[in-house]
Formats: sequence, structure tokens, C-alpha cells
Amino acid sequence: MTGDWIVSGKVRAREEGDAVVIMIDGLTTQAKYYKPLVYEFFRKEWRGSRPAYGDYVVEIVMEHIGDPPWMDLDNLAKALLDAIKGYLFHDDAQVARLLVERRPGERERITIRAFPRQPSG
Repeated sequence: MTGDWIVSGKVRAREEGDAVVIMIDGLTTQAKYYKPLVYEFFRKEWRGSRPAYGDYVVEIVMEHIGDPPWMDLDNLAKALLDAIKGYLFHDDAQVARLLVERRPGERERITIRAFPRQPSG
């Protein structure tokens, strides 16, 4: 089941089954720009799932047009994890698998997908 998008400014999010998908329109070279943007979205707008315990998988994809922005992906990941901590999971130490990717796309945006990690076995 997929929920409706909750939209505020450049940020939108929805639940897709066990996952939460967040999209941020536009890119900047300053990773620190994203933390307050996403944090405020969750603080003011998000009424979806509450933080849970257990291991999580977080996938972050930065899509760009033309030359990629000059930004360290590790800094971007840290800013975004800090922003969603307390809303999707309690602590970023719960992230057991983290994928951060930069690739060409049809528009400039960042997509975050976070979901509980399934036990192996």
C-alpha cells in the first residue's frame, strides 16, 4: 500500500509499505543545507510512522543533470541521517546498511528510502 505524498516546499514524503520515501527537489553543493530542510519538514508536516527500534536500510540517491555537483556524498548522507533520526528510527546507529549513490537523472533531486532490515536466514 502506498500513501499520499505529504508536500511542503521542496520536500515531499510518503509511506510505501514498510518504507518511507522522501524526495527533495533541487541540488546545492552545501550538504549542510539539507539537514534543517528535512528536519523541519518532519517536525512540522510528518504524521506518518513513528520511530522504531531495530536495524534499518537507508538508500540515498542524488540525481543530477549535466556535471554532478561538487559535493562529498558522505557529508550528504550524514546530514540526511541526522535530519531523519528521531522520526524514522531512534538513532543513526540503527542503520545497518547504507547506500549512497550519485547518478544522472531527468531532474535534480535527492531521494531517500528508509525501511526496516529484514532478518537474514
